Amino acid sequence: MMVPELPAMITRLGGAEYKGLTIALFTLTAGISRPFSGKLTDTVGRVPVMVFGSLVCVVCSLLYPVAGTVAALLALRLLHGFSTGFKPTGTTAFLADLIPADRRGEAVGVLGIAGSLGMAAGPAAGAWLAQQFSLTAMFFASSAAALLSVLVMGQMRETLPTEQRQPFRLGLLRIGPDEIIEPAVFGPALVMLLTVVSYGMVVTLIPDLSDQLRLPNRGTFFTVMTVASLAARFGAGRVSDRLGRVRVLKYSLALLTAGMALIALAHTPAALLTAAVVFGFASGMNSPTIYAWTIDWAYDERRGRALATAYLALEIGIGAGALVAGALGGTDPTRVSLAFWVGTAITALGWAALFLPWRPHAGTAAAPPADIAAELVDELLPPPSARG
Repeated sequence: MMVPELPAMITRLGGAEYKGLTIALFTLTAGISRPFSGKLTDTVGRVPVMVFGSLVCVVCSLLYPVAGTVAALLALRLLHGFSTGFKPTGTTAFLADLIPADRRGEAVGVLGIAGSLGMAAGPAAGAWLAQQFSLTAMFFASSAAALLSVLVMGQMRETLPTEQRQPFRLGLLRIGPDEIIEPAVFGPALVMLLTVVSYGMVVTLIPDLSDQLRLPNRGTFFTVMTVASLAARFGAGRVSDRLGRVRVLKYSLALLTAGMALIALAHTPAALLTAAVVFGFASGMNSPTIYAWTIDWAYDERRGRALATAYLALEIGIGAGALVAGALGGTDPTRVSLAFWVGTAITALGWAALFLPWRPHAGTAAAPPADIAAELVDELLPPPSARG
């Protein structure tokens, strides 16, 4: 909800050159907390980790209105990152516990649809609240939404096997070197890191680019992007269950690279929103497939750690993208296009990494031969007879 307004907020406080840090510091603490959230997810439980992450969001959203300096805002972004460091790790592990292996892609896609609905409504709603009322109203609405999620989670039954559960104690926060990264999912994590650099750039520079191109609402790009992402998520997860994760990712990352190039080339509102459609559709194919790939390759008893590794790669990639974007185009509008061309090249590296000879530690079913493009069309569109 608040992301499109943060660049303007820090600029008004006199920190235009620190725009990239509003995202980078958030992802820094999110990344640092991932090994802890992974360990606690595998020991204390999935639900407590989710609740903690959401409570951090409740508290931080209430504090933004009193962050009256650049330093205070950046410190708050640093603290807020703990919410993302914990909540998604517990949520995805909770889902993986409930879903059979041959439907993981579909299930993660459905989870992504729920998240995408929030991401579609949030930026537009946040921008509207800020314009019609105030930034304070927007932050309070964000806090209320997070509190509602805590109330829902209070009704959820724990899925971590009883024999693995332990009561929380401070000793669980000691992380050994072998608990930071799960080696079994290095391949998915590397691809994740290289591909989400693009998202860090988008959330940092698109609000300014929207203003330059005179879009009426800074959240419009994100809304269009997320709606396109939703369209892809309906079918991409199921396609990856049948055809294999890497095959789907080769298509999605080629499309994501094209989306970044289209943003770099955009000089009109229509061109920018067209790029949002391409970028969003590719992201919708990409996200559930990478997470399902991670779950496939994880050992069951270390599922939380494996997902934490994937999310750590996510935070590093987004943070790096935000820093590069801020350095290249944060204060000089003429260099925004250059920043997105750099992002295009990094995304292309992620696509190229898929052609390395990855091998799972724990075997997965081989993808059956099929035409992925035809399969995806079949998932997204009804048969001709049904269309009349």
